[in-house]
Amino acid sequence: MMPELKPRGQPCTMSGQFNDILQELESWYRGDRGQYLLGKLRGELSPFLDNAFGYHILQIGPLQGEPLFGDCRIHHRIQACSRPGAGVGLVCEAGEIPLESDSVDVVLAHHSLEFADNPHQVLRELHRVLTPQGQLLLMGFNPHSLRGLVTRVRGLSRSSPWHGHFPVSNSRLSDWLHLLGFELCEHAHLYAIPPVGSGRIRRMTESLDSWCQQHRLPIGGLYLQRAIKQVVAQNRPRSMLRRHGEKLIDLAVPKPGAAPTPTPHAPTRSPGTAARRAPGELLH
Repeated sequence: MMPELKPRGQPCTMSGQFNDILQELESWYRGDRGQYLLGKLRGELSPFLDNAFGYHILQIGPLQGEPLFGDCRIHHRIQACSRPGAGVGLVCEAGEIPLESDSVDVVLAHHSLEFADNPHQVLRELHRVLTPQGQLLLMGFNPHSLRGLVTRVRGLSRSSPWHGHFPVSNSRLSDWLHLLGFELCEHAHLYAIPPVGSGRIRRMTESLDSWCQQHRLPIGGLYLQRAIKQVVAQNRPRSMLRRHGEKLIDLAVPKPGAAPTPTPHAPTRSPGTAARRAPGELLH
């Protein structure tokens, strides 16, 4: 039986332990293994972003300074985060995005669900801002991986900053996306075997990790789910689109300019053509 989504109207903020988790998470991503995972993630995203089209692309998540846009041809790029920082163009929570509905062509949601008090509301917001046929790329920790198991064990201690942090499983995420009207597309797992050591051992672990990724083994520490919004755009009352009295940002779509009106001019004669004159007319 599919789970019912929670009702609208509930504020969606990051969990109370999020600041502590964030410091540890950002520190990990700055390290060797985190940079390795980001390289794998950018490589997996590349085919989707290289073929993406539209006017606006949004990356939203708790991490700063890690853009995932790659070589996407969409020029207007928005990086949103709950805190101001380098590269952040929009400060907001993932559950309350101050953008107009049906306005963003591609959304990259990096760790946006697992740290939210109400992940259902986050998915609703991502669905709302996407244009019809827009792409949603969700990324988060896989709870059924070795890393996910370690995280859950660490979270059993109430003194741990990971207490109460439970990533969304693939089956539950699929149910939620189906209920919202998304078409599920590619699903991938990355970082099945962390790189260790150096030299030959390092190359061996990286080769094993690449083999697991190529064969789509569902044991990777990070999942990537691609989905397409399959609903028709609706004319919603603007009063329904406000959040806490704030106006939503309207992302303008460039329109082609009007063709210039041709200026009438006197006909010209081709070079070398002799000018004809009436009797008595003088040539100047």
